[in-house]
Amino acid sequence: MDQIWTSVKTLLKEKVPGHSYRMWIEPIAFSDNENGAMVLSCPNLFSKKRISDNYGQMIEEAVSRAAGRAFKVRLIVASSQAAECKEIKQDRQMKLPHIDSPTNGGRLLRKDYTFDQFVVGKNSDFAYSAALSLAARNLGNQNSLYLHSKTGLGKSHLSQAVGHHIFKTFPTERVYYITAEDFMNEMTGSYRSSSIHRFKEKYRQNCDVLLLEDVHFLSGKSGTQEELSNTLESLMNANKKIIYSSNYLPSDIPKLNDKLKSRLCCGLISKIDSPDYKTRLRILKKTALSSGHNISEEVLQYLASELTDDVRQLKSGFIGVAAKASLLGSDVDLALARSVVKNIVTSRDGITLDSIKRLVCKYYNVSIADLTSPSRRQSIVRPRQVAMYLSRQYTDHSLQTIGKSFNRYHATTLYALKAVEKGVKEKGPFQKHVVFLSERLEKGKI
Repeated sequence: MDQIWTSVKTLLKEKVPGHSYRMWIEPIAFSDNENGAMVLSCPNLFSKKRISDNYGQMIEEAVSRAAGRAFKVRLIVASSQAAECKEIKQDRQMKLPHIDSPTNGGRLLRKDYTFDQFVVGKNSDFAYSAALSLAARNLGNQNSLYLHSKTGLGKSHLSQAVGHHIFKTFPTERVYYITAEDFMNEMTGSYRSSSIHRFKEKYRQNCDVLLLEDVHFLSGKSGTQEELSNTLESLMNANKKIIYSSNYLPSDIPKLNDKLKSRLCCGLISKIDSPDYKTRLRILKKTALSSGHNISEEVLQYLASELTDDVRQLKSGFIGVAAKASLLGSDVDLALARSVVKNIVTSRDGITLDSIKRLVCKYYNVSIADLTSPSRRQSIVRPRQVAMYLSRQYTDHSLQTIGKSFNRYHATTLYALKAVEKGVKEKGPFQKHVVFLSERLEKGKI
């Protein structure tokens, strides 16, 4: 039977993509022949579930073909004496209520941001595999992973899933989950309180796993970049694990020193794309199952076809439908779903770079020539930045294309986006301006 499994692995190697084979199939080992079923052992519970969901039928068919008769396959988790001792030791510990997992520093991990709760599709298969392998120590000498995508596609979920997995599998390890902004603020505060030595010791000597979010925030912040570079060097030299997340590739972040850029680029870099229809439908079904809501297949299919921007929008639509049905005491049908979706979906028909420019020019009383001119007057710069921001939000154009449309470099475009994002977060007149213009675009009043 062991020889049969060896031949099956050779066959699967031709059918399964290289990185997927190395990640999931290669670690599987023949364990036993039990009541006419081949028992195969997997490294851990996560890999067992992943293999069962995605490759179970393929493996069973390949085994039956190699054996010359129908054969069942049963997956188990490989055990060892050390693992059993660890389990016994953990069972003796007092169990705490099921709350968000604490880190040794920084922010709390969301309890639902685990690998089990992450719905994998073609858009995120490699990122998921890489994150799980790093958490399970299956990436060899590769100790860092850089996740990048647009907002709302699952970067934070995967990053925190690594933290959860390490807490469960290696409970003595010290995990720090923190944003780049929090890192900067903490560093600045330590200088003010003359405790910078404690700050450095915390991240360089007392951290085993660093989960660092939104590294693009450090654009132009030279002091923090230098400190972070030194911290990352210490962690890498000590063979520690690091997960970065950002909306941009390291090479696309402006005003980033070469030392830090080199640190960010030296690990594995993986992009998460927008989910396709099938993946969106699976996300909705999993959300319905976990939340206990009974929503028809017809409504779920409608939501999956209409809410296409990102996972956050998709779940927002699901929650909105369930909440409205509960408040009205009515069933969830297509009519109710349509009434919710129309308030969420952004109508992008007719929204172009030129139409955005015209709207902004009309609102700020400037000309299109002003927006594309080299002028640095504030009365011109602010409308230009807003137009760039809206172009990024309401079109699928790249930063390079948007920048070129305004006669600006890529770095200048990114700076404009950050400036407007910062202004939108601060409640005031400027926020109201951007909201007003966004509403005009969404309603087609251009």
